[in-house]
Amino acid sequence: MKKIFSAIVASGLLTLAASQASANEKLVFGITLEPYPPFSMKAGNGEWQGFEPELVHALCEQMKAECTLKEISWDGLIPALQANQINAILNSVSITAERLQVIDFSKPYYRTPATWVGDKNLPLKPTPEGLKAKQIGVQSSTTNAAYVKQYYSKDSTLRYYNTQDDMTADLQSGRIDIMLVDALSVEPLLKTAGGEALAEMGNAPNDPLFGDGVGVAIRKGDMALKSKIDQGLDALRDNGTYDKIRSRYFSMDISVH
Repeated sequence: MKKIFSAIVASGLLTLAASQASANEKLVFGITLEPYPPFSMKAGNGEWQGFEPELVHALCEQMKAECTLKEISWDGLIPALQANQINAILNSVSITAERLQVIDFSKPYYRTPATWVGDKNLPLKPTPEGLKAKQIGVQSSTTNAAYVKQYYSKDSTLRYYNTQDDMTADLQSGRIDIMLVDALSVEPLLKTAGGEALAEMGNAPNDPLFGDGVGVAIRKGDMALKSKIDQGLDALRDNGTYDKIRSRYFSMDISVH
């Protein structure tokens, strides 16, 4: 998803060495400490897995670079990038006009709508009028949060969460009435224990607040790295690697054509 700024909480480096890396360029990619399955999560051995860690690995192989993942709190990712502590962020950061003022992006590597999810037995119309006096959950410092604040804060109560797991728990316990999440997270969510009680309630309409897809964040003006990443992403799409990785985690096509 897609977040903004605060203090840096650094952790260890997890190596994703590119196979037969010949150029030996060393790059550090930031990854949020908070798991965001199926985009990123930790295996039992502590290694990162999921759609985006796999994509980092494949991209670095394509670029013939040695890459590491540096764990940072979600709202510390962009400050870490600006402070030269990392080279890039491939971690569901949406391309928005606000962010483009302070960082640059590669071309987008996925795009999905925002989807409303609620209790299937309490159908709600997810409009400002339909959610009047309701409790709306949203993950903090995201494009979803910006959208909900813009259009729903006047007549609804907004509750902000650090993780989607916490937000889902509150939805299932009735502490909130509905939540707005990335569409890609809905399918696996509905398959979890307790997820059978939830249902999709429609997508949010297209809005500039959602940005122009999700790209790899890089420092402002780092056009050399942007060019390498753009070329690497194109190659992964052309040779089928991107779709092979994507299909392991998502049934829907999320690529940007």
